[in-house]
Amino acid sequence: MSLKDALTVLVVDDMATSRGLIIQALTDIGIKKVSWERDGDAAFRSLQNQPVHLIVSDQNMPGMTGLQLLHSVRNYTPTAKTGFILVTGSPDPKVLQQGVQIGLNNYLTKPFTTAQMKACLERVVGKL
Repeated sequence: MSLKDALTVLVVDDMATSRGLIIQALTDIGIKKVSWERDGDAAFRSLQNQPVHLIVSDQNMPGMTGLQLLHSVRNYTPTAKTGFILVTGSPDPKVLQQGVQIGLNNYLTKPFTTAQMKACLERVVGKL
């Protein structure tokens, strides 16, 4: 079984269009096991019941932001080592620095191409 077949990814984004573009890029790459949530709170509840290998999360969401979700994931032992990619339309250096301090694995700036998404993923999980 290839990494593409085994990898489980949770996409977290409050905007249906953005969420759809992320899911489409993952599908185009060949990732088969993709789930999604609309916000950080729902995502964290989901992770407690169904852990994943990788989270691809928007930063700017109502309620729990992407960095707040990352903080919760890192502080919950069963998910502490889960890969985490932050997707943002405006990569604020302070936000990214804070993310790295919390344990961010990588980030991707919107808009992105499928090739950019693949390269971003591979820096976290290895060759796809």
